[in-house]
Amino acid sequence: MRIVLKIGTSSLTNDGGVLVPSVIASVADQIADLRSSGHEVLLVTSGAVASGVAGLGLGTRPTDTLSLQALSAVGQPQLMAAYNSELARHQLVGAQVLLVPNDFVDRNQYLHAKNTLMRLIELGCVPIINENDAIANNEIRYGDNDHLAALLSHLVSADMLLLLTDTDGLYTSDPTSDVTATLVAKVAADDPLMSVNAGGSGTARGSGGMASKLAAARIASWSGVTAVIASAKRENVVREVVAGAGVGTTFAPHDRSLSARKLWIAFAADVVGSVTVDSGAADALRTAGRSLLPAGVLSVAGSFLAGDVVDVALPDGQVVGRGMSSVDADEARAMQGKRTADIDAQRSTVVVHRDDLVIF
Repeated sequence: MRIVLKIGTSSLTNDGGVLVPSVIASVADQIADLRSSGHEVLLVTSGAVASGVAGLGLGTRPTDTLSLQALSAVGQPQLMAAYNSELARHQLVGAQVLLVPNDFVDRNQYLHAKNTLMRLIELGCVPIINENDAIANNEIRYGDNDHLAALLSHLVSADMLLLLTDTDGLYTSDPTSDVTATLVAKVAADDPLMSVNAGGSGTARGSGGMASKLAAARIASWSGVTAVIASAKRENVVREVVAGAGVGTTFAPHDRSLSARKLWIAFAADVVGSVTVDSGAADALRTAGRSLLPAGVLSVAGSFLAGDVVDVALPDGQVVGRGMSSVDADEARAMQGKRTADIDAQRSTVVVHRDDLVIF
């Protein structure tokens, strides 16, 4: 089995943002155990920025992009040193891989990343993956490693995505404020829970939270990958999940598989606008696999540019799909409702091309 294991900052560090050696050791031990059983493991780890904060003695985590980039450059070597020290006890070697969103959007970069990771596995290494925060920016980045881990599970054709966090899994409500909250053991691919709003970041040290893990589970599911959310605090949690012990929340894989590009558009990219369409256009998108043409557009919301991701919705607000716009918002408004023959031949006559559109 090929497993993508992701652990977040809140699980790796104490309240002061300092790496907890026992957690790193436990992760290494469990990876070694899986490797000895014939499994392949890729580790997606957060913690670089938090390590940088602690390493420089700042006390609090800054919020501006430049400082976060600098802190990740300070903390990433410390993070890798900690992992390699523990992996070395098992005669294993960790290999640092830093990725950016373009590695999943650009076809050449996508294949290059995949080939590199596969070769590292062949060489017996444990790929240790993080976002390249030192060069990423707020406009072009994952935002959290849950999305990265989910896209990675697609890239390497993983069998399982295991997201370790500071809770036991997905609950029916917030267990910290509702004593009646119960753990959801299994979620089907089309279960409404897959789209529930579960809140934002869990701690000040991390950038994820249950909402980002649900989004990651959706990406994995639509990649044909089983996803599990479980507590990093549980002893031997990785071994138990892989053994099928029923730990945490398991999300079943979907029978529909999307390309990495469409996964990014559907679940990982920022949505910066919307296009409202009539029922005829919606039917053409859903049943005929058509591109969205101006004639079916009723209204345009937002100030997006060509290449930005927008929702395609019906007048009642129901989202039909999500796609990468071929034109900017002003062009879309100027064309809305017009037939192709009535549009200047020098301009694009497609609002969202079918190759850049995901129908929900």
